[in-house]
Formats: sequence, structure tokens, C-alpha cells
Amino acid sequence: MQRRPLVIAWLSLGISMGVCGAQQQITIDAQASGSPFPHFWEEAFGSGRAILTLRESYRNDLVAVKQATDFHYVRFHAIFHDETGVYNEDDRGNPIYNFSYVDEIYDGLLDRGVRPLVEISFMPRKLAFNPDALHPFWYKQNVSPPKSLERWDALITELARHLVARYGIEEVSQWYFEVWNEPNIDFWNGIPRDKSYYALYEHTARALKAVSARLRVGGPATAAAQWVTPFLQYAAVNHVPVDFISTHGYADDTVEDLFGTNEDIPMDDRVCRAAAKVRKEIQGSAMPSLPLFWTEWNVPGMKEARDTAYVGPALANTVRECDGSVDILAFWTFCDVFEEGGPIQRPFEGHFGLRAKGGINKPSFYARRLANAAPNILVTRRSDRSLVLAVWNLVDPDKSGAPLHLRLDFNHVPANTAVAISRVDDTHGNALGAYRALGSPEYPTQEQVRKMNAATELPAPDRLHLDGTHLDLELQVNALALIEVRVAEYTRLDVDEERNGYL
Repeated sequence: MQRRPLVIAWLSLGISMGVCGAQQQITIDAQASGSPFPHFWEEAFGSGRAILTLRESYRNDLVAVKQATDFHYVRFHAIFHDETGVYNEDDRGNPIYNFSYVDEIYDGLLDRGVRPLVEISFMPRKLAFNPDALHPFWYKQNVSPPKSLERWDALITELARHLVARYGIEEVSQWYFEVWNEPNIDFWNGIPRDKSYYALYEHTARALKAVSARLRVGGPATAAAQWVTPFLQYAAVNHVPVDFISTHGYADDTVEDLFGTNEDIPMDDRVCRAAAKVRKEIQGSAMPSLPLFWTEWNVPGMKEARDTAYVGPALANTVRECDGSVDILAFWTFCDVFEEGGPIQRPFEGHFGLRAKGGINKPSFYARRLANAAPNILVTRRSDRSLVLAVWNLVDPDKSGAPLHLRLDFNHVPANTAVAISRVDDTHGNALGAYRALGSPEYPTQEQVRKMNAATELPAPDRLHLDGTHLDLELQVNALALIEVRVAEYTRLDVDEERNGYL
């Protein structure tokens, strides 16, 4: 799959827009000044839990998404789960450390060009204060605090020393270490939850930094964008190291959980409004310049929405809204090799991934190729002078909508310029339709998977020309279109943008 240029400028466009019913007109100025547009949505992805990374299916999906997005980090739960064999004790209660599976896990990522965003979780049973504090997920991770913070410190120290010895500090200093997962809900049963987590974080951060000050650690990794302000206050008062803030928020999290209000906020606006809220909390703290990592998010899970073309425009809209608020926006997850509720029995059950069970590409897999930013339009300018636009007709799964008639008017673009249009909608890049056409097999064969991916791979773009200086489109509900417009003139604006590093 062809990789687009890595350096792309977001046009801070003169975009004007008029909407009447299901008709919309947008004016785009091709000579508007540009500003940097980092690919924060392609830095990292989430996935299930550590042991899954050793499976061939997981690694195949990792390679496919890496080729499509060139993402740099992957995050998963439970590197300390007993199934990885990291911690045990002998008959006298002395710790025994074993990093054999840890090495296989991280070797496998690095061999495929991806680094770990290490989520330090969950509690080894022999180290748990309550060995029976098991989460209801199928793999039954232990969510207890440690029986001894000193033994926890020793485990963290041994892990850090081992990683530095194996991979070198130059490599491991480029990783991130995130302490625990969503301690504000049932993934942590310390009492009280907040103060016991802050203590765990402090011990973890100090143990990592004692091995090397270059190791990067952060938290609080909370659900629904919570605890950030008190966590930063605790860290400031106690001089606890924090290199980044991480938290989570989903489009179908409740407004009350995310904001503590009863406002009417559409699901598609919730993630980035929460991110902007957290960014303000960081800026108002004693550590105002900390980066913000949104280490879990996804679109609403109702009505199989995560398996449909809806995900394409929902992704693009979230990229547009979150620009400037987050440094990493990690989609949860890149594939459906995932077992929170047990082994996935069949494809297309509304799970989180970009790829369905068996390596089937969902519509969201293709949408991730977009590199582009206004209310239902992203516009960028590439270094080869072409404009690249993403436009969409987004309708939340709990709402109804109609096709959108869209007219794009271009200023400072020659008349009749060539354009190329690619689409993701119910009939383009949608494996769910092909799956149903095959009779919705419970266990698709490799040949059926091949047929589904072949049937849904995006075709060559439609090649047209502007009608004078405008383009008319019709977008189905939850359709997304990628439009490339070749602009050959080299203006003074281009020279200025190159000098300022925007192109």
C-alpha cells in the first residue's frame, strides 16, 4: 500500500460554508497560509493484552496496519499477567523474575518496526495483596494493589534493568511507560482508589528513574478523562516525576462521566471536547507543557457501527476536532485479535479493531490512510503542491440522516484542474457487505478472507476535472471521500512555507 508523504501542511483555510437542507457549499482558498499538521492519530494504536502479540494473526495484522499508517507505538494490557510468567516466588517467598516471554513480546514488535508504549499492569498473583481480586474479563487479570510496595519497586527495577541491558538505553529511552490502566474504575481495587493509585504511580516512577533518568513515565491512564488535575497536584506537591499525561475517552462515554454535566453533546464531539478539557487542566497545572496522550478511544459501539462505513467519517471528524489538543491519539484497537469477552467466535460483531477476525479489512482500515483537517472537511497541501481533501457525511448511529449534495468551490486553482476521488462508503471499502454476500460464515476460510479483502480493497480513484473551479459530489450517509486536486503553480506562499517547515 503506497505511503503518502510524511510532511503535510494543514491549510488554515479560508473556508466558507453554506448549508441548506441536505445541500452544502464550501469555498477553499488554495493560497491560504499553512501550519504544521503532525500525524498525531497515526503515532500509536492500542491492542488487547501482551500475550496476544505472540500469535501469528496478531503479527500479521500489525504488519498490515504498519504498512498502511507507519505507526510507531503499540499499547496493550497485562505485561505482568501470570501468563507471561514474569513474577513468581520460591518456597521461602523470595522473588523469582523471568523475562523470557517479555523478550519475545518486545522483540516481535521491534522486528516489525513498532515500539511499545508499555502499560505497566496487572498484578502478578504472588505479588497481590488479594490474590483473588480478579477482573471479570475472560482472561481474569488481577487488579489488586501489591502486598508489598518494596517488592513492587524491586519488580519495576528488575524489569527496567533488563530492558536497558537487552535493548540499550538509546532504544528504551524512546519508549513510554504508562502506569496501570483505568485505575478510577474496576481495573484497580486499591482503597481509596485515587490515593492508592497515586502511591503506586510514585513508586513506579521513582523506580524507573532510578535505573535511568531517561526512561519516560506517565499516567494516570484513567477512564473518561478523570483524575488529571488531582494527579498533577499530587505529583507537584510530592515532586514525583511525570513525563506525559495519559487518559482515555470514548465517543459513547456519557457526558456526565466525561464532563460532570448533563449537557447535550453529540457522541462524535465528546472525545475531542474531553481532550480540550484535559489540555486546559494540564496548562493550568504546575507542569503546563506536558504532552497529552489519549491512549484509548473509539467510535460508538452501538448497532455494529465499528464494523461499518460510519467509522471512516467518524475517524476523520475526530482528527479534525482533536488537532492541537493531543500529542498522541491512539485508536483502540488496530485489530480484533482480542479476548476481553473470550475468543471472538465470528467476524463483524462490533469489536474495536481496524481489522476483523481472520485479517479482514474493515472500512476503518482504509480510512486510516487519510492524512488530512474544518466541520466535515479536512484540507491539506502536499509538498508536491497538490491539495488533498477529505469530506464526509457523518451521522451518529443513534441518529438518522440523508445523502449530502456537496459543492466545493476553489479559489486560486486553474479552471478544469484534474481531480482524483476515492470513497469509503457502503459499497466502497466495506467488508461487511462482502461478508454477508458470502452467507456470513461463522468461521471464514482463508480463501473467503482473501475474497472479502479483494472485493473491498479500494479501487483506482475516479479521475475527473473541475467544472470550471467547482466540484459537485453526492455523499451517502456516513460516506467519506478523499479528493486530490493538482495545483501546479509555485507561488511566493510556497517559498515562505518551505522556509518555515510547513511543507
